[in-house]
Amino acid sequence: MVCALGAAVCFGTATVLQAIAARSAAATGPSGDVALLWRAVRQWRYLAGLALDGLGFVLQILALRSVPIYAVGAALAASLAVTAVVAARLLKVRLSRVEWAAVAVVCAGLALLGLASGAEGDEGPAWLKWAMLGAAAGVLLLGAVAGRLPERGRALTLGLGAGLGFGVVEVSVRLIDGFSPGELFPDPATYALLLGGGAAFLLLTSALQRGSVTTATAGLVLGETVAPALIGVVWLGDRTRPGLGWLAILGFAVAVAGALALSRFGEAPVQAEESAVTPS
Repeated sequence: MVCALGAAVCFGTATVLQAIAARSAAATGPSGDVALLWRAVRQWRYLAGLALDGLGFVLQILALRSVPIYAVGAALAASLAVTAVVAARLLKVRLSRVEWAAVAVVCAGLALLGLASGAEGDEGPAWLKWAMLGAAAGVLLLGAVAGRLPERGRALTLGLGAGLGFGVVEVSVRLIDGFSPGELFPDPATYALLLGGGAAFLLLTSALQRGSVTTATAGLVLGETVAPALIGVVWLGDRTRPGLGWLAILGFAVAVAGALALSRFGEAPVQAEESAVTPS
């Protein structure tokens, strides 16, 4: 659980650091995706954000190999709370009382989950690896269909698809037999992880560019928490401590609800004071 919370801190902080670097890059030169990215990657904040993303992914893998998927998924959704708090400090974003309350709700939900979570379950049935590979391909198809929907429905569907893609990654990490090259290459779960992760990033980028950040992030949170949690309980044998199943359900629901209330932080706010974006 410590690894899961550490991953949330890494991802949430990385989002803000990269937002500061992108804002600074946009203010110091001509526009254009390539030029903007080049200026951003030359700043220590952007590089630090990438390093935190990498560390967060490692911690996520460690967590998924140690605790139930439902606990890890809720903790990763809590990265929105981290982004909100860090943005309030570094980007000078003002949080409303409701948003501060949502941060507290997320923390309370995670505390309940930590008390109730048991050990991870078993390896799951062999067919589940192929099912995850098929689900990853389905996420790509969902993205193609979502691109033709009206703006509001498009953002929600793309965000939900991205969440399902990240959910495929969560489940696939549990299904991988080992991490040596000889075990990874022939394992369908490896390709499910790669395809699901790539599809998720593609759909999330499209959702944030072509629709409401709040709507897309709400879909993302639901997709990456609910479906993987159900798979973990039904087919992977994830359980809670004896007699604390109700507490785990309550903690999961509270943490996800708090994350949904912070959906606007799915993409770090850019209402920063000029001092926060001085070129490095």
